[in-house]
Formats: sequence, structure tokens, C-alpha cells
Amino acid sequence: QWQLVESGGGLVRPGGPLTLSCKVYGFPFDYYTYAWFRQAPGKEREGISCISSSGSETKYADSVKGRFTISRDNDKNTVSLQMNSVATEDTATYYCAARFREKCPLTADEYDYWGQGTQVTVAS
Repeated sequence: QWQLVESGGGLVRPGGPLTLSCKVYGFPFDYYTYAWFRQAPGKEREGISCISSSGSETKYADSVKGRFTISRDNDKNTVSLQMNSVATEDTATYYCAARFREKCPLTADEYDYWGQGTQVTVAS
């Protein structure tokens, strides 16, 4: 049974760092492309970063470019999102997603598997 399990969310002060993790179960981790999406109340789901199955391609939304870094550890079946210099606008539920193709899009419809999400709240 496949599962994507996000962790690492919580309350963080503006300007601080936070790292999210997505542990993958039930399918061959190495062959999948992964992405992080987020959704704030009343807003559409936003693709913020992705990493291709080979790891050779990464993408970032303009809203997080230069502050967030995506990585993958094929030995641990884990995808991480290092968030730096967080701002109140980063408050959202963050979701991990997977697709069985090399390309790395930031469109939700392109992903087949989703985690349940982890809440990130940026507040002082």
C-alpha cells in the first residue's frame, strides 16, 4: 500500500528555518518525481518545488525561489524541503506529491499520489 507521509510542520517565527520531510512507502522511490505543494485557506493549491526522478532537475515557484531548497535521499526514501527566511505568507498546509515520470512540473494535475499534508504556521 503506497503512502506519502509528511512531517516537520509546526509553528515557526518569521525569518526562521523549517524543514519538511516526506517519507515514501509502497513504491520504488528512485523512479518517481516528487513535488511540494501548499494551500492556504481560501487559496488555490500552489506548486512550489519539484525534483525529478534522476535528481537532475529542480524547479521553484517565484514565491519561494532563493529561500526554499528541495532534495531527495534515495537511500531513505525521503524528499525534504528546507525552508529558510519564512514569512507569514508561507503559512499553509504543505503537501508532498509523486508522479511516475521524469519531468518535473509544478501543476497539481500532473501528480498521481498525494500525502495528507502538514500544517506550517508562520507567526510571531
